[in-house]
Amino acid sequence: MSLPPKDPYDTRVMNEADKHKPDPRLGNIRVVLVQPLYGGNVGSVCRAMKNMGLHELVLVDPPEHDQHELRKMALSAGNIYDQHRRVDTLAEAVADCGAVAVTSARDGFYRDHGYTLRDGAPQLLEAAASQPVAIVFGREDSGMGNDDLKLATHIIRIPTSSAFSSMNLSQAVMTFCYELYTASKIFAPPKEISPDAPIEFRERMFEAWEATLLEIGFFDEDKAGHMMMGLRRVLTRGKLTTNDVKIMMGIARQAQWAANHKPVVKE
Repeated sequence: MSLPPKDPYDTRVMNEADKHKPDPRLGNIRVVLVQPLYGGNVGSVCRAMKNMGLHELVLVDPPEHDQHELRKMALSAGNIYDQHRRVDTLAEAVADCGAVAVTSARDGFYRDHGYTLRDGAPQLLEAAASQPVAIVFGREDSGMGNDDLKLATHIIRIPTSSAFSSMNLSQAVMTFCYELYTASKIFAPPKEISPDAPIEFRERMFEAWEATLLEIGFFDEDKAGHMMMGLRRVLTRGKLTTNDVKIMMGIARQAQWAANHKPVVKE
């Protein structure tokens, strides 16, 4: 059997905060799939888990899945599937867990005390600091039955449109894992290295652009003030760093040089 193609979007680059400060609580969270029907969904779940720093997968009474489809969707997260456990019942899957969060899109007497995912995620992370926590997802076609709710400590609702509330299994897992990962606060976007450009430096940039635009005939001297106010409006809507200003000044100077060295066209 041929291997699936390499994922062109798999950069294999971790955020620095993520790389150096893994959150052990995420490692204590177990994804449990009850009778998942489709190998493609299981593979996508593996990828979602790996994206968000989770690694423990348990399948409850699963059928035989199409392995090619599963691994095609898992891509470089196939190791999550390779390490998964299979059990016969949900009770076995969560026996050692201090908290069990069951996802449900349906209403009813046994489900009306649920939390939204955003409210429930911090509680589950707190529990995972000291004991295993399970997040449980039902079959693609029927979800979780009332009997499954007996083991739940948390009923979790993922907000969706009332016109169509049923989510794809792997999308539900991804949404849940994303909220857990976000609540862990271990991700931090890269910080801008270059400082904000001082006003004096910005003014030199605008002077360079005014000289260049006059040189190439973009506007006349009598319209320079008006046109430069428009350019200022464009370039000052967001922050300008020192590196940004250097680039813009370099473009202006190069354009001015090119205008003064344009080849002579012989008739």
